[in-house]
Amino acid sequence: MNKFLIVGLGNIGNEYAHTRHNIGFDVVGAFVQKHGGQFASDRLAYKCEVRWKGRIFVCILPTTYMNRSGASVKYWMDKEKIGIENVLVILDDLALPLNKIRLRPSGSDAGHNGLRDIQAVLQNQNYPRLRFGIGNDFPKGRQADFVLGKWRPEEEPTVKHKIDKCVAVIESFSTIGVQATMNAVNNIDYTPAE
Repeated sequence: MNKFLIVGLGNIGNEYAHTRHNIGFDVVGAFVQKHGGQFASDRLAYKCEVRWKGRIFVCILPTTYMNRSGASVKYWMDKEKIGIENVLVILDDLALPLNKIRLRPSGSDAGHNGLRDIQAVLQNQNYPRLRFGIGNDFPKGRQADFVLGKWRPEEEPTVKHKIDKCVAVIESFSTIGVQATMNAVNNIDYTPAE
C-alpha cells in the first residue's frame, strides 16, 4: 500500500485564513474536500486520512505556526512510517509569478521560513515540494503585509484555477511520480481562459 504525507504550510487562526501565506492549507483542504475527507485536530496538526486508487494520503495542516513546521512534519513521517520521497510539502512562493506553480524533488528553502524549519528538523532537503506562485507585486518594505494579505479580487480566478490544478498535481505525484509530474506541470501558464 503506497502511503503519502501531504503537508500544507500555513498559520492557524482566522486572521491568517485564505491569505497568500496560507495557500498550502487551502490546497490541501481542497484535496481533502474533493476526496470526501474531514480534518480533525490531532498531535501538532489538523489531520485527515484519504484513500484513493489504492493509496493512502495522510494530509496535515501543521498547528505549530509556519516557522515551526518541521516538528509536525517529522512527527507524522515517523508515526505513519512514510519515507521522505513520499512527502509533498505545499507552500507559497514570492519568486514565482501568480500564474505559475513549480514542483521539485528537492532543493533549498529559498528563504521560506516553513521550508527552512523542515530542513533543519529533518536534516535533509531532499523532499518534494510544490511551490504556488503568489507573485511579488508589493511596494518595497511591504513584503510581510503582502504575504499575510488576502488575494485581490482580480487574482481570485487564477488562484481558484491553480488550487484545482494543484489538487491534480498531488494525485499525479502519487501515481506517476515526481519527475513525470514536473514535466507535465512546471512550464504551464495557469491564467484561466476568459
